[in-house]
Amino acid sequence: MTDTPVTFPQLGDWSSREQLTALQDKQLPRLLEWASRAPFYRSRFDAAGVRPGDRAGLAALPLVSKQELRDSYPFGLLAVAKERLATYHESSGTAGTPTPSYYTEEDWVDLAERYARKWVGITPSDVFLVRTPYALMITGHLAQAAARSKGATVVPGDNRSLAMPYSRVVRVLHDLGVSLSWSMPTETLLWAAAARAAGWDPGRDFPHLRALFVGGEPLSTARRRRISEIWGVPVVEEYGSTETGSLAGECPEGRLHLWADRAIFEVHDPATGEVRPEGSGQLVVTPLYREAMPLLRYNLEDDVEISWTDCACGWELPVVRVLGRSAFGHRVGTARITQHRLEELVFELPLEHQVLFWRARAEPDRLRIEIEVPDEHREAACGHLTEAVRKEWGIAPDVAPVPPGTFVPHEVLTAVHDVVKPRTLFGADEDWGKALLYY
Repeated sequence: MTDTPVTFPQLGDWSSREQLTALQDKQLPRLLEWASRAPFYRSRFDAAGVRPGDRAGLAALPLVSKQELRDSYPFGLLAVAKERLATYHESSGTAGTPTPSYYTEEDWVDLAERYARKWVGITPSDVFLVRTPYALMITGHLAQAAARSKGATVVPGDNRSLAMPYSRVVRVLHDLGVSLSWSMPTETLLWAAAARAAGWDPGRDFPHLRALFVGGEPLSTARRRRISEIWGVPVVEEYGSTETGSLAGECPEGRLHLWADRAIFEVHDPATGEVRPEGSGQLVVTPLYREAMPLLRYNLEDDVEISWTDCACGWELPVVRVLGRSAFGHRVGTARITQHRLEELVFELPLEHQVLFWRARAEPDRLRIEIEVPDEHREAACGHLTEAVRKEWGIAPDVAPVPPGTFVPHEVLTAVHDVVKPRTLFGADEDWGKALLYY
C-alpha cells in the first residue's frame, strides 16, 4: 500500500453512527498496513491465520496488554524508521519496566487536534498555563502542542520541578493574566489555598481566567462543582493516557464523549473474556492514526461504561463514564466505602465551611475521616459529614477536625525555592555543601 497524506476527520463530518463507522472503516486498512511493518504484529497476523484488511481481521486479533507493551520496551512495536520519530515517552504509572510510547510528527498532528477539542475553545488571545509533568510523560507536551496549534501563549509550568512552587504558580496566574490551565483537579485546590495565603481571592482576583482544564485523576461531581465555585469558571474534564493521547473530551452539556472518529473503542469483560462495542468493563482502544507505534485492541484496563445516547451537543459520539477507582472500595463492617462516593460527601459540605483537604482510613470496624477546617466551622462541618456518612452507609464514622495546614503545610503554599545552577567555587561566607546540587 502506498501511503497518501492523511486527512483527519473533524467534528461535524458525520451525522450518524453509521457514517462514523464508515469513517473508521475507511482508515482501518491503512492502520493495519502500518501495523504489519512491526514484527510484534506480523507474528500476530500469522498466528491469527488472516491477512487483516478490515474490521473482521481486527476482531480476529487478541487484545494487547500493558505487560506486552512493557515486554516490548523500548522499540519492539516500532513500525517506522527511527529517523521519523519526533518524541519518546513513558507512562507515569509504571513500576519496574517502563511502558514506552513514541510518535512521529504526523502522529502529533492527530494528538494535538484531539486534545484541542475543548468546548471552551483555545484561541490566540489565551495565556495557557500547563501545570502537568513534562518529563517522559506525554501530558505536558500534549497540552503545549495543542495550545500552540491554536496560537495561544504557553506558560510551561510543569509540576515536578522545584522551579515552580505554588507561590510562583499563583503569581503567574495573577500577573500574566492566565486564561486557561491544564492540571490535575487537586492542583486547582492547592492553587486556591496558595492564592489565599498570598492575600488573593481566587474568585475575584484572577479576572482573565476562563476555564480550568483537568484530567489525570478521578473527579467526583461534587468536587468538580466546588472547584468551579471557588474559581468562578467552568471545570472542563479530559480523559486519555500517555500511550494513546486524548481519548475523550467534555461537550458543552457536561458529558465525556469518546473520540470515535479517531479510534475504535471496545469494552472487555475480564470475567468472561467477552468484548463488546458498548457496556461496562475495561476500555480497549485502537487509535486509527497512530503510525509510529500502532496499538491494535490495546486494553487500557481502565473500568468504564460506554453508551450511545442522544446528547444535545450534536457530536454523535459515544458517551463514556470513567469509573476508575470508583469501582474499588474498602469494607467497614458490612458497608463498602469507595473514594469516589466519600469524596462526593466531603465536597457536598457547604462552601462556607472552607473544607478543601481531607483524608480517610477504612478499618474493619470503623471509618476514620479527618478534614482541614477553620475553628469557627469545625462543629458544623463535622456534624454535617457524620450525618451524611451515616445516611449513605448506615455507619457512624469518626470525623475529626484538624487545623488548616495539617495536610498541606503553609510553607508548601508560600515557599520560594532557591533554584541555582551547579557551582564548584564558593566564597568564604558561602555554603559549599550544595556544590553540585541543582536546588
